[in-house]
Amino acid sequence: MKIDILTLFPEMFKGVFEESIIKRAINNGKVEINLINFRDYTTDPHNKVDDTPYGGGAGMVLTCQPIFDCVKSIRTEKSKVILLTPDGIQYKQRMAYDLAEEEHLILICGHYEGFDERIRSLCDMEISIGDYVLTGGEIPSMVLVDSIVRLIPGVINERSHIEDSFKDNYLLDYPSYTKPRVYEGMEVPEILLSGDHKKIDEYRYQESLKRTRERRPDLLDKK
Repeated sequence: MKIDILTLFPEMFKGVFEESIIKRAINNGKVEINLINFRDYTTDPHNKVDDTPYGGGAGMVLTCQPIFDCVKSIRTEKSKVILLTPDGIQYKQRMAYDLAEEEHLILICGHYEGFDERIRSLCDMEISIGDYVLTGGEIPSMVLVDSIVRLIPGVINERSHIEDSFKDNYLLDYPSYTKPRVYEGMEVPEILLSGDHKKIDEYRYQESLKRTRERRPDLLDKK
């Protein structure tokens, strides 16, 4: 998989993409991630990528030309272009699975007070990571990359994501335990020590249901 990220602040990504699972995925050739500063594509003599909005208003708006030219230079028939924006479709785990099957993702990070509306015409989809506003699309793009890369075959053990929270879009994950068996009076549930995997699977399913009812009943309502 290839992921191109269009951003004005490529330095923001270094700590995230140079550690842990994403770094290993890059080193093992499972994913190629390119950070592209679309300011490099501006034709403005002062190197600007934004301007004041027509009709007035606070802040500056990203202009069309740098982003259009940047996307056109890297887009192929196999590319899916995604705009990170608060008014996009709310991101879900099922979407991560779908995007992990793509060959080439282009993520556009907005910034300032927004972007020229015509930039939407470049995009195949628009995604929001939640009902709140951030200073730009950099952090949402990191969220997408992290959630997608771990699903690429060979990046992590397949069972690790098969049993994830939200795998079926409506259940939270079950509680997990490790050694010691007793810690400060709190004991590991006996069923997990039984060796009976059928009973353990049923226990975990019931615990997932219980946790979802208690913490996210809205997920069960949707189901």
